[in-house]
Amino acid sequence: MPRRPHRPRPSATPTPTPVTDPTPATALAPGRNRLRADCTTCFALCCTALPFAASADFPVSKPAGTPCGNLREDFRCGIHTRLREDGWRGCTVFDCFGAGQQVSQVTFLGRDWRTHPESRQEMFAVFPVMRVLHELLWYLAEALTLAPARPLHPELRRLHARTEELTRAEASVLATTDPGPLRAETGELLFRASELVRAADVPGRRKNHRGADLMGARLTGAALRGANLRGAYLIAADLSGADLRRADLIGADLRDADLSGADLTGALFLTQAQVNAARGDARTRIPTGLDRPTHW
Repeated sequence: MPRRPHRPRPSATPTPTPVTDPTPATALAPGRNRLRADCTTCFALCCTALPFAASADFPVSKPAGTPCGNLREDFRCGIHTRLREDGWRGCTVFDCFGAGQQVSQVTFLGRDWRTHPESRQEMFAVFPVMRVLHELLWYLAEALTLAPARPLHPELRRLHARTEELTRAEASVLATTDPGPLRAETGELLFRASELVRAADVPGRRKNHRGADLMGARLTGAALRGANLRGAYLIAADLSGADLRRADLIGADLRDADLSGADLTGALFLTQAQVNAARGDARTRIPTGLDRPTHW
């Protein structure tokens, strides 16, 4: 997706076991099943390849390529059941979109970096690239289910096929791939799809807060149906009771946003990571295919 203006923020890394229960396959858009993290078939790449900084999300800092201190020999997290309580909230938010098992089992054919240390550097370089590709596939799969975007479906299918093909490339190719141009191309196409969907489902004037700084904003009960909130900074914003149906939330930062009682039915391009980063309650309505976080 188009990159937002740089603003310092903590890095994130996930936990090597699922934080929430898996969504039934029937609830997911076609092609999305393999885009859900299966940490049992991954070599804890999120806990090794990625860096994180001491912050509200992590109690310590860790450089890229260094195993997390909580990582066990079996590639599982030693504190999985108490991550949030022990200050590792960032682990419960991050989502690799299934890139971990793709790299572990497909790109490197099940050869882990401990048993095969010669693969370590290349594997850790491939993982961040694969994560971007899988995230793009997640968005494209959703766009292909949106009826009002049907005029764009041929383009969406072609881009999906190109991206899918790249995920099956050799490790040496993936390690040197810059996903930026593909991200930008996908972002523009998804924006066109979003415009078609929101115009069809929410006619009339729609609010545009693309890239807006709404950190801590008081938006209780706000009428944001069909709004453009792409890349908006909604950190700690009060969105309790807000109407976010059909809002475009791609890239929106929802860390600590209060979604209590909010309606996100049919929200466009919302991810599990965004939902996990926010606060909500039993009244919060989320799109089909996403899990209700256990901390809500």
